[in-house]
Amino acid sequence: MKKEQFTQQQAKELIQGKLSRYFGVAPSEARKEQLYKAVVMSVRDIMLEKRHKFHTTTKAAKGKRVYYMCMEFLMGRSLKNSLYNLGVGEVFEEALKEYDTTLEDLYELEPDAGLGNGGLGRLAACFMDALATGDYPAMGYSIRYDYGLFKQKIVDGWQTELPDVWLPGGEVWLTQRSDKTFTVKFDGYIEEKWTDNGMEIIYRDAKEVQAVAYDMMVSGYDSKAVSVLRLWKARSVQNFDMKLFSQGDYNTVMKEDNEAELISKVLYPADNHVEGKSLRLKQQYFLVSASLQNILADHKRRYGSLKLLPKMAAIHLNDTHPALTVPELMRLLIDENGMSWDEAWDITTKVCAYTNHTVLAEALETWPEDLIARRLPRIYMILKEINRRFCEDLWKKFPGDWDKISRMAVISYNTVKMANLSVLGSHHVNGVSALHSDIIKESIFKDFYDYTPEKFTNVTNGIAHRRWLNQSNPELCSLLNDCIGEGYAKNAAKLAEFKKFENDDSVLKRLDEIKAIKKKQFADFAYKKQGVIINPDSIFDVQAKRLHEYKRQLLNVLHIINDYLILKENPDAPMQPKTYIFAAKAAAGYYMAKKIIKLICYISEEIRKNPKISAKLNVIYLEDYNVSMSEKLMPASEISEQISLAGKEASGTGNMKFMINGALTIGTLDGANVEMAEKVGKDNIYIFGLKADEVSEIWRNGYSASVYYNNEPMLRRVVEALIVGFNGESFGDIASYLLTGSPIADPYMCMADYHSYVKTQQEMSKLYETDKRLWNQKALRNIAAAGFFAADRSIKEYAENIWDLKALH
Repeated sequence: MKKEQFTQQQAKELIQGKLSRYFGVAPSEARKEQLYKAVVMSVRDIMLEKRHKFHTTTKAAKGKRVYYMCMEFLMGRSLKNSLYNLGVGEVFEEALKEYDTTLEDLYELEPDAGLGNGGLGRLAACFMDALATGDYPAMGYSIRYDYGLFKQKIVDGWQTELPDVWLPGGEVWLTQRSDKTFTVKFDGYIEEKWTDNGMEIIYRDAKEVQAVAYDMMVSGYDSKAVSVLRLWKARSVQNFDMKLFSQGDYNTVMKEDNEAELISKVLYPADNHVEGKSLRLKQQYFLVSASLQNILADHKRRYGSLKLLPKMAAIHLNDTHPALTVPELMRLLIDENGMSWDEAWDITTKVCAYTNHTVLAEALETWPEDLIARRLPRIYMILKEINRRFCEDLWKKFPGDWDKISRMAVISYNTVKMANLSVLGSHHVNGVSALHSDIIKESIFKDFYDYTPEKFTNVTNGIAHRRWLNQSNPELCSLLNDCIGEGYAKNAAKLAEFKKFENDDSVLKRLDEIKAIKKKQFADFAYKKQGVIINPDSIFDVQAKRLHEYKRQLLNVLHIINDYLILKENPDAPMQPKTYIFAAKAAAGYYMAKKIIKLICYISEEIRKNPKISAKLNVIYLEDYNVSMSEKLMPASEISEQISLAGKEASGTGNMKFMINGALTIGTLDGANVEMAEKVGKDNIYIFGLKADEVSEIWRNGYSASVYYNNEPMLRRVVEALIVGFNGESFGDIASYLLTGSPIADPYMCMADYHSYVKTQQEMSKLYETDKRLWNQKALRNIAAAGFFAADRSIKEYAENIWDLKALH
């Protein structure tokens, strides 16, 4: 719905209608929470109308649809994004004046829909926005978790996990679809029975769980389309046992309900125990089974024959979590629809495509064979047959090469390998940056690349730039609008026109003023939220991403300790005031990551006790980092830390959000940093450290962290300071991890890159202090070069090169 088609009067009537119908209150009596829900319901009505029109267009055009499978969608808040994309923000702002309320007030009442962990889930959310903006028929599939990842609470420096209760304020965005309910089966055993129609598969003693659909809509910007994110809630299908209930056996009565509902209870349950592993497997199968049953039912209703599925549907596996799509689609085609194996396999491999997001061994999912056999007996039978046929083909192509065949097998050494299954069952496989796509062809999927090179391609990640620039940084957008017009909102490539102003002193001055405004806003926010004091005149140096060893928050900390030791010896030492801001959650069972959080918090505490030092060096750990906080932090940042060990980060998307808001990147040549450097020019990005091929070479020859410790006096002092400790606690275990760790010391080469990193940090501080004009010029060039990294561009590449999907303008 275009802005001019929707009036203030219509907005008022919608809000009043919702307040009266759902809450039984007059406008004058409405509480803010009721007003928030009434506005959301009104926005949902607008999107429903838009969705209906686009659905009619898609149906008439017999348009192909893409179905995007992902275990997580880190949606954040939806109200601001929806109003912006629909172009009705100003209309609702005016309509709310009679309630003495602003939209900003209502935004703060919405909880973050934290149905994601980090980059993977946020990318999926950005893609929903870009698909709708590009007018592509699209549906995302995930689970309606009762609780998001977790609320992070730092207690004495240690991360504690609390439930992330998002539904009370978030469920207003969800429409329950009781007409979309499917049954998913676990456990039991399989009987095969020959009939006149061939083999019949009979389940015995299976536990049945019902999947109930809840829809969340995502509107495109200045477009016809609305993407739908369908989330599945698990519930028991067993009948209520009144007899047992009457006898007082309440636990037995509720057991089936509780077991079923556990599936959609929590995102990523800890899997360092058997029960957790089993629950994760059940979640993954629950997602793909319900989604595929839905896709096939809709397809048959629209088009009849499933032979048309490859022409009408593209199913995308975002990482390996939905890998069971491959055997489940085979099961549905063969068992439920009577197809032959060859016909079903042909359709499956023409429909599915897979994005790989990591080269880390622990993130390439594997499952114990016996667990799948026990929990998913029919799927296990199909997996064995997929594996048998594949290994036969491999034997013909690589006779006698047992090692290669074993590496490529879907099942080997009692382990089911989900990455291999995803590659085998897909017509395309892509990495998420040019470097990453090259690395997977040379490392984890080298054997598959030798076997089917035509499958492999690249699509570099992108961000929803309207959320991360237009909505998060209106001050910067005001400057951009004055300089280049508003076209970049729809077409991010137009940001390149901003480069023409790199020598315009009035523009550079405004850019500097805008950054100062955003820093002050963030300092106020941080004080209000956490009680921390940040000097807005200091450099904001930010590392905001999941806490993981390979992302090397520890390298950042080693440099901070270096600066601290200098100031401890001489508090009057010349040093540009700098605030290091960390924002990250560690996986609940990840001890080393949690220990690094404690180290950061304790250094922060010790520095804070010395006012003279803290005037020049401040360390802040932001608690419970989420999308909404990120929207405030990115525009305020000046240095963006993208310092993973080269070859380990697939792409990154935080790097792009910082870049489009004018932060300068300090980073290794890793992930999308490589393409960022190409787009902005090497003089406008601060690259340090080993390159991916150099890292591989050093490991081949044998890496010794102690060499760097012995040859670098300052680094030696930093490591010794870890042993002495901070805030009364020794961090000798982290020192040992760097020097003598098992099975390898310093596995992510912090020691090797330390010298280069410190030198580059010093170079950036010096520029900031001595030539702010040049700093702002570099910031402007980063903004101008960021257009390539829009999700709109990524989705266009997926649509054209992988899904064969047409936009329905």
